[in-house]
Amino acid sequence: MENQVDVVVVGAGPVGLLTAIELTLGGARVLVLERLAAPSMAMKALGMGPVGIEVLQRRGMSAAIAAAEARGFEAMKPFIAQSGSDVRGRGSRFSGHFAGLSLIRKDAQKEPERRARPVDQHGVEAMLAERVLSLGIELRRECSVIGFAQHAEGVDVEWASPAGKGHIRCSYLIGCDGGRSLVRKLGGFEFAGTPPTSTFYQAVAEVDHPERLLPSGWRRTSGGVFSYGPFPGRLVMLDFSGPPEDRDASISPEEIEAALRRVSGVDVRVKALESASRWTDNTRLADTYRRGRVLLAGDAAHVHTPFGGQGLSLGLADAANLGWKLAAVLRGEMPETLLDTYTDERRPVAEAVLANTLAQMAIMRPDPQAGAMRELVARLMQFDDVNRFIGEMTSGLATRYDLGSELEDVGRLIGDRPLSGGDTGVSLYEVMQDGMGVLLDASADGRAAEQVAATTSRVRCVAVDTGPSMLIRPDACIAWIGEGNSVDGLQEALRRWFKAIPDNAP
Repeated sequence: MENQVDVVVVGAGPVGLLTAIELTLGGARVLVLERLAAPSMAMKALGMGPVGIEVLQRRGMSAAIAAAEARGFEAMKPFIAQSGSDVRGRGSRFSGHFAGLSLIRKDAQKEPERRARPVDQHGVEAMLAERVLSLGIELRRECSVIGFAQHAEGVDVEWASPAGKGHIRCSYLIGCDGGRSLVRKLGGFEFAGTPPTSTFYQAVAEVDHPERLLPSGWRRTSGGVFSYGPFPGRLVMLDFSGPPEDRDASISPEEIEAALRRVSGVDVRVKALESASRWTDNTRLADTYRRGRVLLAGDAAHVHTPFGGQGLSLGLADAANLGWKLAAVLRGEMPETLLDTYTDERRPVAEAVLANTLAQMAIMRPDPQAGAMRELVARLMQFDDVNRFIGEMTSGLATRYDLGSELEDVGRLIGDRPLSGGDTGVSLYEVMQDGMGVLLDASADGRAAEQVAATTSRVRCVAVDTGPSMLIRPDACIAWIGEGNSVDGLQEALRRWFKAIPDNAP
C-alpha cells in the first residue's frame, strides 16, 4: 500500500502547526490531526522568549508579532492606571526574571535587542493557523488518534471522530500532542523525571480589594509566590501545599480564592472568575525524541514547571529543528541518520531548561533554607557575568549545538541582522521565510557561492560586504563560518546538512 501522506502530525497547538509549516516548506505532504473541535481558550503563556519569537519572524510573522505586542501593551494600560506602576517603562532596563527575581538586566546581555515579547499563546496559535491555511495544509479537527502501527515502510495511523473511525498510512508520525502524549505512550518512549509537588494557578478574576495585592510583580510569602498584573485581574500563584487531587477537575472561584488567600496572606475575596487554569511542577524528559518512524516535539517530549515562560519557545525551536531535516530525508537528499541529530541537538537544550526550572522552584519555596539561597542568587546576579549567564540561559540564547567546531559561534542560533543598505536594506530573516538555508558570502572571489551552486539548490546565496562568510541552516543554526577568505570546510558542511545523497544515487 502506498503511503497516502508523508507525515501525520498529531496536535494542532503551536508546535504541531509550526512542524506542519516547516515540513510543507520543505516539500512534504502533511496531515494534521487534532482532537479538539476548536483552539483551546485556556489561559496559557502571556509572552514568549526571543528564540520562539525569532522562529516566527523567520517565517514572515514580524508584522503580526508587532501588532500582538501593541495589543499586549494596550491591555496593560488599565492596570497601570489602577496600580500606578509603569509596566512598560520598567521593562526598559530589565529583561526577565529568575525565580521571580526581576534582576536580569539588559545592559548585561550580549544581544539585548533579542528579547521576549508580550505575545500570548493564543496570538501565536492564530498566526500559525493563518500560515497553515495559506499553505493549504490539511487540518482535521475532532480526530482523536486511537492507535498506530509502525512498519518498515511507514506508519499506519487510526483515529476516531464524530464521523466514525479513520485510517491513513504515512512515512512518519510526529507527536505534538502535549505532556500526556498518546503518541509517546504508544510509541514506547520512556518519560522519566520528578513527580509534582506543588500547584500553579493562573487566573483572571475580580477581587474585592485589588489594591491589597499591590505592588505588582513577583512576591514571595510564607505561603508561596504570587503576582498580580500586568493587566487588571490577572493572578499567578505558586502554591507549595502540594499537587491537586484531580488536575482535570474544573476550577471554581472558591478554589482560586482559597489559594490566593493561602499564598498571598491577604484578606481578599474573589467576586467573579473569568478564566483559570492550573499546572504542576511535574518535570519529565523523553529518553529519545525518535523511535524509528515516530518522533516527538514540544511538551510531548518534555514537561516542566511553566515558571519563566520557557516552554513555548522550547517547543517551537524543536519544530524548527526537526521540520527541515525530515523534509530533506523525505526528498531523498539526506539519509535517515540526519534525524538522529534532532535528539542529539534538542534533548540537551530541554535538559538544561528542566534543570533551571527545578532550580527556580528550589529557591522559591517558603522555607528559611530556600530564602537564604535566594538571597545569595540575588547578590550573585549583581555581577555582569552571572547576570548574563542567567539571562542567556532563561532566554534560550545560550543554545549551542555541538557541531564539532572549535569556533565559538558555530552551532549557535543567529539573530536577525541587516544584510545590506543599513536600516533600509533586506534583513537575514526576510530571506529565510521560505525555509531555505542561507550562505552569507563575504568571499572576494565568489568561491563560496560556487560551492553551494555545485552542491544544492536548498541554500540561497547572499553577497555581503562584511564578513565572515556563514552557512546558516533553515533553523538559524550557524553551520559553518569562513575564516578570512577561506572556504575550507564549506563543502563538508553543505554535504553534512543539505545534500549528502547525489542525484544519481540508486
